[in-house]
Amino acid sequence: MMKVEGNIGFTLFDRVQIETATGNFSKTHIIGEGGQGTVYKADLDGVAVAIKQCKEIDESMKRDFVQELVILCRVNHPNIVKLLGCCLQFKGPMIVYEFVQNKTLQELLDLQRSRRFHVTLGTRLRIAAESAEALAHLHCLPHPILHGDVKPANILLAEGLIAKVSDFGCSTIDEENQAVPKGTPGYIDPDYLLEYQLTSKNDVYSFGVILLELLTGKKPLSKERRSLTSMFQEAIAHDTLRELLDIDIVDEASMRVIYRAAMLASQCLVVPGTTRPAMTVVVEELRRLALADEVQRCPQSPLVLEDLSFTDTGGSTVSIWYNGSQTSGVYNLEKKAVLSTGFAR
Repeated sequence: MMKVEGNIGFTLFDRVQIETATGNFSKTHIIGEGGQGTVYKADLDGVAVAIKQCKEIDESMKRDFVQELVILCRVNHPNIVKLLGCCLQFKGPMIVYEFVQNKTLQELLDLQRSRRFHVTLGTRLRIAAESAEALAHLHCLPHPILHGDVKPANILLAEGLIAKVSDFGCSTIDEENQAVPKGTPGYIDPDYLLEYQLTSKNDVYSFGVILLELLTGKKPLSKERRSLTSMFQEAIAHDTLRELLDIDIVDEASMRVIYRAAMLASQCLVVPGTTRPAMTVVVEELRRLALADEVQRCPQSPLVLEDLSFTDTGGSTVSIWYNGSQTSGVYNLEKKAVLSTGFAR
């Protein structure tokens, strides 16, 4: 193990350390699997970490890969999973992240769909706002970082159901020579499929799909492979949005906020994407909506499910924003929202 000069937060781990920490990649250590790689829970020097094995890269790319990871390790934000280091002594790089105790937004959404417990509108908007905070921070760095695979499975939920965006390390690998598109079906921006050129607006589109999931409770692709975005578009065109929404959050008192959130989602999904809002704009609107008085009147009951370790200890929809101040005020928003239908038909 060694530290990289100039960045004490970045560590190059050796092969033996990784093998020992994962029990020689024992299946009992696996906490996640997907197209981008396998994630193991491990212990390095007494610290719980998550170790992800990325796809194989050429030897000639390893130097650039490490340089990109050094940049990622400098990212410090409460809603972003901390990247601690890597090991390059395997065919596929092993990236070491901080370990987040709870599960993912994907699992929370699946449980909500099965009605195993109720997730309030306020909690959904707060999680969305925190996720947007993370993406906005990445996009606004001096060396902007693009995620490239924004989806609920890559949003971890820490204690108090605080959102932490993860899995942005593998997206740094040689963007210009991708033979296949990055991302996940249902979340991929149509603009990206034209040239395979990743931009911040691609992340905005994917986030818009997540916002739709939070509002409707539906998956991005139905069993018939029909997209949620097309169903949303039709609902807007035929004035049937209410029928598409998750019945657990439909309430007369909060419909104004829901329509504002739906309007924001439609703006994120505009095609072509040049007119989509920046994530900083998305954050500000979601903050206001999450703190609206009609939303705050319905506090979140504790979400405790032993086998999944979901806990919201405070039972509140309000968390501490990135500026470090706890927000408790109420915003007076305009009483009427007009839904935008300006995305691709």
